[in-house]
Amino acid sequence: AGAHWQVTAEQLRARGNALFQAGDHGAALAAYTEALSLSDAASERAVLHRNRAACYLKLEDYTKAEADATKAIEADGRDVKALFRRSQALQQLGRLDQAVSDLQRCVSLEPRNKAFQEALRALGSSMHEKMKAMSCTDSKVEQMFQILLDLDEKDADKKQKAAQNLIVLAREEAGAEKIFQSDGVRLLMQLLDTAKADLMLAALRTLVGLCSGHRSRTAAILAELGAPRLAAVLGVEHEQVSLAACNLLHVMFDSLKEGLQKDFRGKEDAVVLDSSRDLKLLIKHLLELLVLEGASAHGRDNALNLLIKVVPRKSPKETNNSLSLWVIDQGLKKILEVGSTVCGSLGSLPVTENTRMSTSVLLSKLYEDLKCDAERENFHHLCEDYVRSWFEGHELPGKLRAIQTVSCLLQGPSDAGNRVLELEGIMESVLSLCASVSEAHQLVAVEALIHAADKAKRASFITANGVNLLKEIYKHSERDSIRIRALVGLCKLGSAGGTDFSMKQFAEGSTMKLAKQCRKWLCNEAIDAGTRRWAVEGLAYLTFDADVKEEFVEDKAAMQAMFHLAKSEDRSVLYAVASTLVNCTNSYDHEEPDPQMLELAKYAKQHIPEQHPKDKPEFVKRRVRKLLMAGVVSALACMVKSENPALTNSCRELISRVFLALVEEAEDRGGVVAQGGGKALIPLSLEGTEVGQTKAAQALAKITITSNPEMAFPGERIYEVVRPLVSLLHLQRTGLENFEGLMALTNLAGISERLRQKILKERAVPMIEGYMFEEHELIRLAATECMCNMAMSKEVQEMFLAEGSDRLKLMVLYSGEEDEKLRRAASGTLAMLTALHPPICKRIPQVTVHWLEILQALLLSPSAELQHRGAVVVMNMMAAAREVAEQLIASEMLEILSVLAKDKDKP
Repeated sequence: AGAHWQVTAEQLRARGNALFQAGDHGAALAAYTEALSLSDAASERAVLHRNRAACYLKLEDYTKAEADATKAIEADGRDVKALFRRSQALQQLGRLDQAVSDLQRCVSLEPRNKAFQEALRALGSSMHEKMKAMSCTDSKVEQMFQILLDLDEKDADKKQKAAQNLIVLAREEAGAEKIFQSDGVRLLMQLLDTAKADLMLAALRTLVGLCSGHRSRTAAILAELGAPRLAAVLGVEHEQVSLAACNLLHVMFDSLKEGLQKDFRGKEDAVVLDSSRDLKLLIKHLLELLVLEGASAHGRDNALNLLIKVVPRKSPKETNNSLSLWVIDQGLKKILEVGSTVCGSLGSLPVTENTRMSTSVLLSKLYEDLKCDAERENFHHLCEDYVRSWFEGHELPGKLRAIQTVSCLLQGPSDAGNRVLELEGIMESVLSLCASVSEAHQLVAVEALIHAADKAKRASFITANGVNLLKEIYKHSERDSIRIRALVGLCKLGSAGGTDFSMKQFAEGSTMKLAKQCRKWLCNEAIDAGTRRWAVEGLAYLTFDADVKEEFVEDKAAMQAMFHLAKSEDRSVLYAVASTLVNCTNSYDHEEPDPQMLELAKYAKQHIPEQHPKDKPEFVKRRVRKLLMAGVVSALACMVKSENPALTNSCRELISRVFLALVEEAEDRGGVVAQGGGKALIPLSLEGTEVGQTKAAQALAKITITSNPEMAFPGERIYEVVRPLVSLLHLQRTGLENFEGLMALTNLAGISERLRQKILKERAVPMIEGYMFEEHELIRLAATECMCNMAMSKEVQEMFLAEGSDRLKLMVLYSGEEDEKLRRAASGTLAMLTALHPPICKRIPQVTVHWLEILQALLLSPSAELQHRGAVVVMNMMAAAREVAEQLIASEMLEILSVLAKDKDKP
């Protein structure tokens, strides 16, 4: 049995080596790890640890690289490879003194090794620099604090500079440690307690540097500053200070959570418990801040945003949802207190126009994080108890708060909202309050009715009772604010037909009249923004109708008023703006009905969905132009920038759909980029729903294909485009997406070695190769052209010589295909490979018996380009090796070359 295992571990190690050579470091790591689990021999295990260290270095996980290298060194203290790898890892981890001693050991074991000497010299000089910086840092830190804490110091510039230096210093690990060791936390606390905005900002930003990615320091800082103080700073009136405190708390959460995720064993357990205790302590204070009357409105918003970011699980793969359960248990009532706030009523909490939306998003995230029916039932009961507690025995103000809570839940976890709507008396109250004489009360009720109308379950009940009521309000109310909301309710109930032209709404006087009214309200600046937002909500429904779309894009003032709202402080309008634009650009998913079913439907006299004549492509194209001229791109770019819970993943997806429609025509792409579209698409392509990310990536590809990528994505941004483009190569993407992804990568691969390295690192090469075998000739061509540019990289050239691979054979055979473009790309690759990597020349005659006739056919081709490529390949092969040259000369090659050499037309 022992021997049998041994064989397996060795085979795995060999497989790991092959994968490592091919550049697939993740898979190599997996192979070595599996081999370790099967191997008992100490020497074998040491080698595997050493190999794993190499993988971790490539994958930039330096902590694990150090640990594995150390295991190899423990087995054999003279293992230079392991020592060298450990020194590289230590250097990246900032532990330079240890890295030096490992390197010195390498040099003493192999005094002649140039690489070791060079590495030691480089490290020595960077150590020297660091020591110099450190010694002047010591005095600097004290100086900076002195300047900042000196109340008599009047020179504002001097203070500004000291603050800036402190923040910059804290970003470097050595500087952060220095500040921490020189009693910095106490001094920073004094800065916070001055209550001066500029000093508080400096302190908060310095603390971000100290806590970033450093768990033990974060825990110490939390213990010293105390959670109550941090929560209090979050709740101050000064907006920037509150936001800076929010950033600091987010960094602290991340650093503490790190401690929870690394699974410690044995003695470290005590530390882990602390981490979770610290997290809960911070969260407890955030929850208390929500209901603290003295806390500012944006402080409350920031606390909600933090809870959204840190409480729910990041992905379903994490199994532990205990934090969400704890927050529901400790704080659901407090969150509902914020959601039930009726603005302007007596003693209500200070809130902004975004607070309700943020509360709904948080409730939604908590509800989605629950795993079983029992947990969900508990959530429902808590919501029901809360609504009942206000609804019963608190007179009218209590009923209003109960109804406001229902609205908040319907906008968030709508299951919970529907459950609460069914409580006795709630719906009746909503309907009776809709007719209230008080504007504020009527607003609360009408909004609740509208949110209820959204959820199909209640819609039929509301259609029966609410439609007449809403019509009455719309016709007879004196107040625009109420009429707009009633109108949106009618739109929502009426748009059940969706994009279908033949299911006309029942709202009297038609959609067109309603839309005109919405546009009028939207442009009327005398009306408050909160109410004008509802006009956009109305358009989001009405623009299902193509006539409405056409009129809207003709109304430049209305478009610009909408864009203006999209850029305003009130972010709850984002979804409605994005929906309206998706409708106008027809970038929703089109469902193509099955022709057979259509025939059957006609036969059975059933209703058949029809497309509106104004939704034909030429109309859509014109609408896109009008939107571009009205400035849609800068509005979208501004919407994406917002760090706000209202920018949900589904909202991001809508924005991505619109962008893809805007770059459909090549001549519009330059303008989209100039107004910030390229920059906005990158974050959209990296986070959100899968559909949204893909649409954004496809828009990036279209821009990269037709414009100069270095102009479209200046500086570092061009490297960020690579990952989204590579994502278009995945097998589940459509053929068109694959094709555009390949074309775009071809453009990038032709620019620089650094870009090619980035493409390699994103593991795109195996996928590009896969598409060289594609049935579809355009995809096959695009993949071959992409490979041609990638072949300028040394690593890719090596791949063409890999044992057992058909890469080279395929290129030679493609150089003899009928499709001229494919021949051009393949023979171009051969010309480059044979020039840059001469060993390939010797391999060409071995890969296929047809190599000579393929080269001769290139030289005899009517296309000068193909002849040129063929001539270059032959020239490189002649120069590379005698035996290859002899084979070429023995064929008709010499005669063909002689003829071509005399051709005056082709210099």
